[in-house]
Amino acid sequence: MRRYDLDWLRVFVFGLLILYHVGMFFVPWGWHIKNNVEYSWIRFPMLFVNQWRLPILFVISGMGTYYALNKRTPGQFSLERIRRLFLPLVVGMLLVVPPQVYVERIAEGQFNGSYFEFWPSQAFMGVYPEGNLSWHHLWFLPYLLLFSLALLPVFVSLRKHPDGSFLRWVKAIVSRRTGLFWFLIPLYLTESLVEPFFEITHALIGDWFAIANYSILFFFGFLLMTVQDTFWKTVTTNRRFYLYCAITGFTLYLGLIMSFEDSITVHFTEAFLKVFNLWSWILVLFGYAATYWNKSSRTLSYCNEAVYPFYILHQTVTIIAGFFIMDLNWGFLPKFLYLIATTFAGSWILYEFGIRRWKWIRPLFGLKTKKATSYLQTVGSVPQGK
Repeated sequence: MRRYDLDWLRVFVFGLLILYHVGMFFVPWGWHIKNNVEYSWIRFPMLFVNQWRLPILFVISGMGTYYALNKRTPGQFSLERIRRLFLPLVVGMLLVVPPQVYVERIAEGQFNGSYFEFWPSQAFMGVYPEGNLSWHHLWFLPYLLLFSLALLPVFVSLRKHPDGSFLRWVKAIVSRRTGLFWFLIPLYLTESLVEPFFEITHALIGDWFAIANYSILFFFGFLLMTVQDTFWKTVTTNRRFYLYCAITGFTLYLGLIMSFEDSITVHFTEAFLKVFNLWSWILVLFGYAATYWNKSSRTLSYCNEAVYPFYILHQTVTIIAGFFIMDLNWGFLPKFLYLIATTFAGSWILYEFGIRRWKWIRPLFGLKTKKATSYLQTVGSVPQGK
């Protein structure tokens, strides 16, 4: 049975991604283009979101893999993953990402000329950041493709042995509210022992910490779906307990990084608080979403399909819009609201009129080739029997 709460969570988290990338324009962290004034206070809400935003996406993706294998053989699943992940990645690298690199080169004074003097003659020369070829924010797609194919034999084996000793043990620990914190062990070992030696690059090759960390979360998502009835009962029943854990974890984590200089003791403590915090928030989100969001609607149907193209398109729209205001003296709020509105509106226009209605374009952005109705037809029609 379809979990509508997972669909809502997916839409919600990808919506936060747009807000997060808009925030990157203002925060004093490195990004492709920056506002003429940076605001240090933005680090705190962004740090809060950043702890669990990507981890829960990989968990949800692992859960989606469980459902995808319900309807496909391993071979069909592999071909479907390549079609829905690799093809949009190639299209994105050819058409969607180059405008971002072009704007960055213009803003940094590294290129002078029109876009069509840059693309395609300069757009694919060398690998970013020294060169111009990049997948930028689309890095999520090759990682997800790698995990899907590499872990497929494990997933098939788990599905063939639903009553095996390992899954019986998983079901037993998941049934207890504190049992879900056993999942912290591999996350903590990776965070404390691997992360110090491998900076996250999103380049795939040599990005060992990201590969290890995100693949574990992806595997967790699939694993939790093998005992899903027990898991959903545990997180809904104990959602308030997990909320207290999450608030405590983030408070202690923030206090630690603000109060102490780095040392071996601080590192291992910080690693534990970090994974405890992110896993607690993931359990909170699953618990409350399962309680209040597990219901269908026509708005959800539209948004659930739109979220993938929005993810592909949004950062290009944000960077182009940001380029035109980066040196204006508007203040934070006007610029922030302008970028939010422009990003959502621009992405929606490109999706609704440039992608969704065209059967031959839809697969290029990871959508099925079915005939699409308009937005108003989708969310405004009345279901039969109502």
